[in-house]
Amino acid sequence: MRISSQILILVLLVCLSFNAASQEKDNKDLVQFSGVIVTNDSLTPIPFSHIINKSSGFGAVSDFSGYFSFVARKSDTIRFSAIGFKDENFVIPDTLSANRYTIFQVMTTDTIYLSETVIYPWPSKEDFKEAFLNLDIPDDDYEIARKNLEQSELLMRAEAMEMDASMNYQNYIDQTIRKYYYAGQTQPITVLNPFAWAEFIKAWKEGKFKRKKYD
Repeated sequence: MRISSQILILVLLVCLSFNAASQEKDNKDLVQFSGVIVTNDSLTPIPFSHIINKSSGFGAVSDFSGYFSFVARKSDTIRFSAIGFKDENFVIPDTLSANRYTIFQVMTTDTIYLSETVIYPWPSKEDFKEAFLNLDIPDDDYEIARKNLEQSELLMRAEAMEMDASMNYQNYIDQTIRKYYYAGQTQPITVLNPFAWAEFIKAWKEGKFKRKKYD
């Protein structure tokens, strides 16, 4: 019984010493890995870059100045990535004598080509066909001018226009100003003047243009 206890104690001591040696070795392999990530052309810091420890799966993100720092182990493979730059890998040397290691990681710019994306305002081809067939194309400048110059359109506008006191007064002032402005000159034709058309239609309805009969 005493021999069994001694053997058990001996086994426990061996295990503890092995664990202590293993833990001491692990502690010696730990490294405070730090650095700054910069561009290859102007050495400008690259902010918010991703640093992944591919050996352990852990990672970090650089700050606004491109600086990073985390605990890793010797021989770990570190991957650096940032939008617009090519990925870079770095292996921490296993021959380090100190527990700190600092680097300046240089990254090369990379051009990213995105596939073409076409955005349509219609959810399907059938909706596009229906919208195309029912499309109401607005008149261009030529068509607008043609409609405005149509005599029937001018007559309809003149008939629909009601002449109140303020409009009559404004028309009288405009005619007076035009009379003095073109004094001694030939006045332009007022065929497009809606007030002139309104007066013409009113006079025509009142019969002022009927041919007089002479005895």
